[in-house]
Amino acid sequence: MYILGIETSCDETGVAIYDTQFWESGQAPYLGLVGQSLFSQVSMHQEYGGVVPELASRDHIKHCLPLIEEVISKSSLTIQDIDAIAYTRGPGLAGALLVGTSIAKSIGFGLNIPCIGVHHLEGHLLSPLLSPDLQLESGETLFPFLALLVSGGHTQIMLVKGIGDYELLGETLDDAAGEAFDKTAKLLGLPYPGGPEVSALAKLGQPGRFNLPRPLLHSKDLNFSFAGLKTAVLTQTKLFEKNSLEQQKQLKADLAHEFVNAVVDVLTKKIMRAVASTGCQTIVVAGGVGANTQLRNEFSRLVQNSSGELRVLYPPIDLCTDNGAMIAFAGALKILNHPESVDQSPAFDVAPRWPLTLA
Repeated sequence: MYILGIETSCDETGVAIYDTQFWESGQAPYLGLVGQSLFSQVSMHQEYGGVVPELASRDHIKHCLPLIEEVISKSSLTIQDIDAIAYTRGPGLAGALLVGTSIAKSIGFGLNIPCIGVHHLEGHLLSPLLSPDLQLESGETLFPFLALLVSGGHTQIMLVKGIGDYELLGETLDDAAGEAFDKTAKLLGLPYPGGPEVSALAKLGQPGRFNLPRPLLHSKDLNFSFAGLKTAVLTQTKLFEKNSLEQQKQLKADLAHEFVNAVVDVLTKKIMRAVASTGCQTIVVAGGVGANTQLRNEFSRLVQNSSGELRVLYPPIDLCTDNGAMIAFAGALKILNHPESVDQSPAFDVAPRWPLTLA
């Protein structure tokens, strides 16, 4: 069964096709990804220092159908070969979601095939299962596992008991990690999007010059807070404005280094606390911040120190940001495991604010 996935929640138009036979037969799940295409709007939004919702919606209209045609062609299929359509129903920008939803529903109605609305974060949550590094023995199941979701405006720890069975263990109370990266980048004079820029600058920095807070690190719960960390960065940048431009370059690198360390400390210690409380030894890290080198290095260290008991999975780097592959894959698993969630009606709505536990 071929599932067409459409992602238009924010500033990337993603389209992909997933073949369910590779999941059903117990083969490596990533082999089912038969084609994908992605168009990023980053260059358009850079001029404004962030995403402009109206421009994002118009750009999705411009690129969505050509990308669908491209993916179908690359997959050596025809539109008639598509058995179902998965689309991002929420959360996200309302106008952007409406573009993908209306296109999915229109194609589904025209071909008389079912559609299924997918939660954007559920796509991220399940995307590590598409990793070529995931090797399951015959009869082995990955569930339950812990998921650290660090995507855009979301930072959450979820206990994943099965497809569609998610328990929220902790979440951000204010700024998410991704938002803190973007705001810190702006304070340091770096371009949008800030995550990769801050991480790259941090590699040039030295430890010891700054000591930033680790918000909620010692709280008894699994919640996060990064607004105070961003404010601490602001305070430090104001203190070294009197230095020469050359001195400021190194100061900014050192501050970026400490900022990334602070974020990584909080994320890893909170998820390891969840490991201790739940007994789950498998962690999946998903979302844009999941591509962060420093975060991956710290998890590698934790795995080595666990004597083989701990396992950490990531999506491939190209699937860390928003993409159609994760939507096609999540839609495929929902159709296989929860066929009652398939929608045959041409009517549609979107859910800009949609709790994952209700998806």
